[in-house]
Amino acid sequence: MDVYTDHQELLVVLEAIVLQIRFFLMVSYWVYRRRHRRRFITQHAARARYSMLERTSDQVKHLNSLINMTDQACINNLRMSRNAFFHCILEVKGGLTHTKHVKITEQVAMFLVVLSHHTKNRIVTQQFIRSGYTVSVIFHRVLNALLRIHTCFLSTSEPIEENCSSDRWKWFKGCLGVLDGTYIPIQVPQSDKGRYRNRKEQISVNVLAVCDTNMKYVYVLTGWEGSATDFRVLKDVVARPNGLKVPNEHVVDPIETEVPETNEPNDCHAPKSNVTGHATMVLDHNDTKPQS
Repeated sequence: MDVYTDHQELLVVLEAIVLQIRFFLMVSYWVYRRRHRRRFITQHAARARYSMLERTSDQVKHLNSLINMTDQACINNLRMSRNAFFHCILEVKGGLTHTKHVKITEQVAMFLVVLSHHTKNRIVTQQFIRSGYTVSVIFHRVLNALLRIHTCFLSTSEPIEENCSSDRWKWFKGCLGVLDGTYIPIQVPQSDKGRYRNRKEQISVNVLAVCDTNMKYVYVLTGWEGSATDFRVLKDVVARPNGLKVPNEHVVDPIETEVPETNEPNDCHAPKSNVTGHATMVLDHNDTKPQS
């Protein structure tokens, strides 16, 4: 009996020791995890603060590479010279203001990159190191400011005077200008390419432009598919409540003369109707340096 009792006591002692060891290990593991977690949070916060500073530096570097390097680099990236960029009137007349985190210069640069190269939101997000939401909001802010100053780009044409001595325009007394359609290439989904394919087999929109004798735009309508005829676009322009109003006359293509507001065709119309094409080519020319 004494041997059996001693054996039981030994088992009880060993079991108590094992329990104490297990408890000690659990407490040690809990303390280790707590200290490790606190250290991880501290290091992560430090890295986050560092990355914010680094991101701001990268944003400044990228913006400087666009607008502060050379005129050629600015024209290649924004289609605008540095002089034109820094004299932009969007702030004064368009009402464009700084946001909490984005200055006006970066807003306009972001907008011009999208328009100049048909850049997607995700690409702009990576280039300017901004969120997709910020890029979308900034684009619409600049677009609204641009719409507010549309009168600075669209001139009011004056009719050709009776005493005009120009060999090109003296035959059109009282005429306000020239209107014609032109194709502007665009990118559309595969399912819509049929509607936007014009007679030249190009995917484009049919844009109607009205210019005065000095190649200044008076009216522009875009949005019609490339498959739409010039006559159909012209009828839509005249029928719109806020469309083109023709108090006098405009020189048009012969196919568009069924609209009563336009002038009757004659042999002098063809060279004059090229004014809209020349104005568009001036805007597309690589050497053009807009001043506003």
